[in-house]
Amino acid sequence: MPKPTIELTGSEWTIIKAVWDHEPCAAPAIQEKLHPQTAWTYSTVRTLMDRMVAKGLLAAEKVRNLTLYRSVVTREQAQRGELFYALKHAFNGALTPMVQCLLDTHNLSADELTKLESLIKAKKKTARK
Repeated sequence: MPKPTIELTGSEWTIIKAVWDHEPCAAPAIQEKLHPQTAWTYSTVRTLMDRMVAKGLLAAEKVRNLTLYRSVVTREQAQRGELFYALKHAFNGALTPMVQCLLDTHNLSADELTKLESLIKAKKKTARK
């Protein structure tokens, strides 16, 4: 059974990146870290984090009078979800045009192109005929 696709909102991305960098962490610490770039209040951060717990993106553990948060979602899962969201919505599920767009809009080095070629060759070997 395929893994469920993770789709994060912009605010959830902001929160989860901070959690990944500081976990386990409490909402006040995340609010303090994010305040210069977001101007979010403690209640905003706490509400977002609690909603992310309800969605299964974060886990919360009560330690005395403090709630500590940990990520349930890995960076790889979140990145994969974002990629599949773009593939589905911007490219109607068509992978080739998406890859072509990425190749056309990024200045890839010869080394990066070689790595991509080796990934494709390895995938061809395991692909179903």
